[in-house]
Amino acid sequence: MAQVVLDKVNKKYDNGFHAVQDLDIDVADGEFLVLVGPSGCGKTTALRMVAGLEDISSGTLRIGDRVVNTLSSRERDIAMVFQSYALYPHMTVFDNIAYGLKIRRMSSTEIEQRVRKAGDMLELGHLLDRKPKQLSGGQRQRVAMGRAIVREPQVFLMDEPLSNLDAKLRVQMRAEISEIQRDLKTTTLYVTHDQTEAMTMGDRVALMKAGVLQQLGSPQHLYDHPDNIFVAGFIGSPPMNMAVARLIRSDGLSLQLAETVLPIPESVVRARPGLARYVDRDVAIGIRSEDMEDASLARDDAPESRVRAKVALTEALGSEIVVHFDVAAPKPVTADTKALDKDAQTSDVPVAHRGNVFVASFGPRSRVRPRDDIEIVVDRERIHFFDPDTGHAIRD
Repeated sequence: MAQVVLDKVNKKYDNGFHAVQDLDIDVADGEFLVLVGPSGCGKTTALRMVAGLEDISSGTLRIGDRVVNTLSSRERDIAMVFQSYALYPHMTVFDNIAYGLKIRRMSSTEIEQRVRKAGDMLELGHLLDRKPKQLSGGQRQRVAMGRAIVREPQVFLMDEPLSNLDAKLRVQMRAEISEIQRDLKTTTLYVTHDQTEAMTMGDRVALMKAGVLQQLGSPQHLYDHPDNIFVAGFIGSPPMNMAVARLIRSDGLSLQLAETVLPIPESVVRARPGLARYVDRDVAIGIRSEDMEDASLARDDAPESRVRAKVALTEALGSEIVVHFDVAAPKPVTADTKALDKDAQTSDVPVAHRGNVFVASFGPRSRVRPRDDIEIVVDRERIHFFDPDTGHAIRD
């Protein structure tokens, strides 16, 4: 096991493209760190630099107590699991897992012990004599994992290893990889585009955009305290609802959201003193779907927490009802929202044609239907505030 430190690491190609910019990440010994972000954000390039598959333009990379900038992949004591399983079709499962150990000229006894141990850990013991074509996708991925595990490296590097699996199998494999990593306590860097994988697997999450680290912290911290609109919109499913509102002074601070005035609790004002600078100015606000409820189900809510709306669509999921409703307030437009639209493949739709549709998660007892006029209770202590121009969170 080893600590991995990226100290102002850059990757700039000969054509001038700056893929990774001043990346500072300190991965603790035994930690599971997830690099997440949209396609082209630099996460895989960063992983490949750690692996030694890409040269580092500038900065320092340490694995354990060694600076490894100029060391080959073989010398870094790492094992990588790729998106493609990269199994040898003519070899058995046993030989695929053992291949790297044979290259190292390890004794047959040691190879046998390591492969059997990994096979038992991955529930492959009864499949060691089979060829890859006789395996399911999940079993092939386990073989790829086994090939990495038997090497007993200082660091595991995983590049979107679950992207080729179906949704149900991905859920199962997420849990299995997390359990294996906890058992082995091997430092792990895991790259994914799927924020659900990032939230459920990582001890910490590093979210990147256009080669720049946006925020690094525990999954829950990124979810509850996003540093900017990009983090707020990327982390969470469904994405955070966004709108432009006016901050006004009325017996304290309040939000003018279209025709609704929402008083801001004093506890929120104290926690975000920076809001005082935005009085009589527009702010971008974010509200998560679970922070809104059908007023007919709410208990002891303050009347000033209610927003009137017309239901556009409902989706009954059993455990909840997802309710879509129009909001007569514009969406914020920043570099962050444009990046999120590009990732969601909605950037070619004119903003004026999209409207602003909020998504709320109501309890299963709600009986709302499309075209109903309803009242929605907003948890005002859970509203997020951002500068409408820079997209940065408003705090101090």
